[in-house]
Amino acid sequence: MLNVSEGQAPPTELRSRKYRFTSNVIATIILGVDLLCLVLGSLLAPLAYELILGPRYFIEQHVNVAVLVGVNFFLIRLSRNSYAHPMGRGGDSDQAVAFEFLLAALLVFATIWQLGQAKPFSSGLALCYLGLTAALLFVSRFVVRKLVWYLVQAGHIGQRIAIYGADLASSERVLRLLELERLPYVTVVGIADDRTTRIEREAPWTVPFIGSLDALVYRIAQGDVDMVIIALPMISQARLDQITEALQRVSVDICLMPREALDLSQQYSMRFIGSLPLFALWQRPMRDFNRILKAIEDRAVAILGLILFSPLMLLTAIAIKLTSRGPVLFRQERFGFNNVKISVLKFRSMYVDRQDESGAERTVRGDSRVTPVGRIIRRLSIDELPQLFNVVTGEMSIVGPRAHATRMKVGDDYYFEAVRGYAARHRVKPGITGLAQVRGLRGEIATVERAKRRVEYDMYYIENWSLMLDLRIILETVWRLIWDRDVY
Repeated sequence: MLNVSEGQAPPTELRSRKYRFTSNVIATIILGVDLLCLVLGSLLAPLAYELILGPRYFIEQHVNVAVLVGVNFFLIRLSRNSYAHPMGRGGDSDQAVAFEFLLAALLVFATIWQLGQAKPFSSGLALCYLGLTAALLFVSRFVVRKLVWYLVQAGHIGQRIAIYGADLASSERVLRLLELERLPYVTVVGIADDRTTRIEREAPWTVPFIGSLDALVYRIAQGDVDMVIIALPMISQARLDQITEALQRVSVDICLMPREALDLSQQYSMRFIGSLPLFALWQRPMRDFNRILKAIEDRAVAILGLILFSPLMLLTAIAIKLTSRGPVLFRQERFGFNNVKISVLKFRSMYVDRQDESGAERTVRGDSRVTPVGRIIRRLSIDELPQLFNVVTGEMSIVGPRAHATRMKVGDDYYFEAVRGYAARHRVKPGITGLAQVRGLRGEIATVERAKRRVEYDMYYIENWSLMLDLRIILETVWRLIWDRDVY
């Protein structure tokens, strides 16, 4: 809580003038690390192979192939703009680097085989090269994140951002979007606005209020701000010109957060139909090959889960049957892909004469409707295991936005009425677990604010999906099952 006062005096103390790099240098670091991994993989693979089988290969041909694989690798990464968003999207966006390397190698090896030149090459050495280099690239992402974190803490890398526009909703939206990215080098130094008379004396800011535009210019002149984000969704051109002219007097990056990023989607982009330019606000997620990868992942994990958990599921079914009357499974109508209603399976955790199939009545702590066995299986999420059958049939995914009951409420309103843009979360299949659940929003959602945050995480997941993000969520789900105390 900050006491905001009009005409707040600007800071008078000058800060340390240690030279600081912006986030642009991180892309260069990542590119250099990729090159180093390719070189190390090429050097270590022959050594590893010699230790196993001895020097049974022609080194010159393998060096040439390694160079071709490296060129293809960088071409693929540049074509996918893999260096455009360094460490963005929570650090998950670049975990596909090992897959991109294997794809580059596959293209080169397929070409060599098609030309009939594969005979002189050692398959064992090729496997050593592929395995070592892919492992190096994969591990390098975690090393780079630690390195960047160290450089940030030492003050060598940093992006200090100020938000201009003290509209509470817009400012909080920008702060939440930055929080979702989880960028270690970003620091929000404060919020500025000339409309100080419209700002409450004790506005609930989570960051300091800098003051007017002049105060912001002064802070920039002292070297305290690297970027200004103008977050005024309904700003006029005249007002925008006035703000930018004032900020042009000092050295700072000036960015405008479009209304579409504040109110709709942050993944908007320019697209073309022929030569006709279009402003794309929404994109179909998980399209083309990503859709196939997601389907393979879901079926494989679901079948494996059914095999591993079948004894536990059998014991749970017996415990439910012996301790309370009624069926073992509970079916509930929920929203699925494209807002089509699906029947979701769960182990029954409530007394059969007290359960609510509509989902309108929330489950609260100490709920008398929950059976003794139900409390245990709900706490450990064992009641969700039958949804693996929903995944096998293609109605659900392992990871995705949680499937909500059609009549689920937040406060006095239905979920889809209380949260703007709620229906957009159904552009993908619902999941047994999701990003919101591993970010502290598992269990009861009693307030509209928590409901909005859950939907924001769902939208972030949809627009930034990757296999590595799914794997990360699955591992974090296991961890949460052990330590989470907010489920009942």
